[in-house]
Amino acid sequence: MTRAIGKSNRSPNQPKSMEKIRNVGPKSAAWLKQVGVKSTDDVRAIGAFNVFLKVRKAGFKASLNLIYALAAAEIDCDWRELKPERKQELAQAFAEFEAQAKAQRKIFSPRSGPGSGAVSSILEQALGKSESEPDSDH
Repeated sequence: MTRAIGKSNRSPNQPKSMEKIRNVGPKSAAWLKQVGVKSTDDVRAIGAFNVFLKVRKAGFKASLNLIYALAAAEIDCDWRELKPERKQELAQAFAEFEAQAKAQRKIFSPRSGPGSGAVSSILEQALGKSESEPDSDH
């Protein structure tokens, strides 16, 4: 059965809290359920981008497509009907989030080697060592 673009997938008598979230497939729906988002009303209350952040924080590999789907669900339209300005705004927020996440991965990467990076500096400060002090473990 094909649904027309712009039409809700909820029957007129079905409460919004029991609906399938529009534009969201089964995998994304499972992610949303895991983070406590069970309805379009939940998406509206939390906000599309904040729901995306909850999904990512839970460890799921959500992408910009989920943000578009949720933003469209907020206004009860097909994701392809989102205005270009709204898509650009969401894409910008996503790009900023990805840049911050990448920077954090770099800071906390174990590949940075011993004695380098912010983590080592924080640990040294906590232990009261400076970079020039030799280890006195021997």
